[in-house]
Amino acid sequence: MSAITTAPGFNFPCRVYYEDTDAGGIVYYVNYLKFMERARTERLRDLGFSQAQMATKNLLFVVHSSQARYHAPARLDDELLVSAQVEVLKRASLKFYQQVRRASDNVLLCEGRFTVACVRADTLKPQAIPEPLYTAFTADVRDFAGE
Repeated sequence: MSAITTAPGFNFPCRVYYEDTDAGGIVYYVNYLKFMERARTERLRDLGFSQAQMATKNLLFVVHSSQARYHAPARLDDELLVSAQVEVLKRASLKFYQQVRRASDNVLLCEGRFTVACVRADTLKPQAIPEPLYTAFTADVRDFAGE
């Protein structure tokens, strides 16, 4: 699949702090994964669901697989916009397409795809995504596809 240059939908703003960087003041590569995790969490919250709320129903979202591609470095104090868009939705899993862009010039810094599974907290076995959340994500997928 070819790279998507701008992701529609949800964007989470964050800033690069000293703790996010290496000795050269450049964001350490693994921290992009943390930024994208935060954006997925905030996307859930934006849809009216929280991970704490799901845990009370014995449900968790866990990352099954991840893929990241790095394009340009972010640096100390950069303001970032991190997107979280559902690309594929199944009954017990979903695939997010995400981008990290520098807010000042909209340059694509990193993009990734994450397969996230819904599981029972007590057994870690697959569980259907709750219907209200599934419905909310359905709208996300249609928006992403340009429908």
